[in-house]
Amino acid sequence: MAKAPPRAWQRMLSGRRLDLLDPTPVDIEIEDIAHGLAFVARWNGQTHGDFAYSVAEHSLLVEALYSRMNPDAPVKWKLAALLHDAPEYVIGDMISPVKAAVGPGYGALDDRLTSAIHIRFGLPAQVPVAVKRQIKKADRISAWLEATRIAGFTVAEANKFFGVPAPALIENLEITLRPPVDVRNDFTARHNQLLAAL
Repeated sequence: MAKAPPRAWQRMLSGRRLDLLDPTPVDIEIEDIAHGLAFVARWNGQTHGDFAYSVAEHSLLVEALYSRMNPDAPVKWKLAALLHDAPEYVIGDMISPVKAAVGPGYGALDDRLTSAIHIRFGLPAQVPVAVKRQIKKADRISAWLEATRIAGFTVAEANKFFGVPAPALIENLEITLRPPVDVRNDFTARHNQLLAAL
């Protein structure tokens, strides 16, 4: 008798069962993503303050930076920027050195989830390379801000690892540590605002 394959799905609070190895768009809900990301800590939780700095908060910052860098970008790419780390609602956040050590399997899992998430919200399964590059640039500027403001890096260290951000891009941007419920609500609201504008 053949042994049943190991369970690869996770039950979401929405009631959906998301197959992590073969995700389908119909099993993805923004409320599940927002809830999960609001509880996933960036920097493995090694940040100053009384609340973790969540991936949801980071995603809001990356979308704000991307929009500053590309004010005339189509709304769909702003939505892609907001959702750039969305798979982490079920696979968690790993710092880059750990991702490299885990190997290509993590990247493949991330890619499958990203494609399903994009399709669910009306985006192309794969974002054009030029857009992806701009989102990555916003992501690195966000990492610089987080590193210097809450993760204990000196400016010199952050410059070495993440590059030197243009002062105009980071002007008036603050890192705020907030209760997960507030971040979850703001992430969901921004998603819905962008989706309605598509």
